[in-house]
Amino acid sequence: MTDKKHTPKQPQPDYAQIAEELAAENATLTEALQRERADAVNIRRQHEAQMANVRSSVKASVVAELLPVIDNFERALKHVPVELAKDQYVKGIQGIVKQFEQTLTHLGVERIKTVGEPFDPELHEAVSMEQGDGDQEVVSEELQPGYKIGDDVIRHAMVRVTHA
Repeated sequence: MTDKKHTPKQPQPDYAQIAEELAAENATLTEALQRERADAVNIRRQHEAQMANVRSSVKASVVAELLPVIDNFERALKHVPVELAKDQYVKGIQGIVKQFEQTLTHLGVERIKTVGEPFDPELHEAVSMEQGDGDQEVVSEELQPGYKIGDDVIRHAMVRVTHA
């Protein structure tokens, strides 16, 4: 008798099925990775937008604190006696006001247009209303300038309004 070791035949793995399972798992993981990347991009965009809002808010807050100083300089210049109009001290104050205006412009701050403009409650705060012969409300005098950054009003312009 011949002694042959008989080893049972191992079933061959189904490579096609394994490949399909791995491909499906790969697709699932790829999809999950793409979702995670998209979420990360969205979070980054939201963070950048929030930071831009914070910067804009802080800028507007600082400018709002400086506006009374600018107002006082402008008021002082309106009351300079004629004989001092060419004085170097007065010219220095005028230079400071001009520098303030340039800095505000550089920061994106613009002065709200008033005299001759139609009254806009989004931009103007009416202190008084004068009767005229028209039906359109027009700003006739600026009592205190208003300022805005883009569409955001920092301070409304204080004005007198006339029906024109």
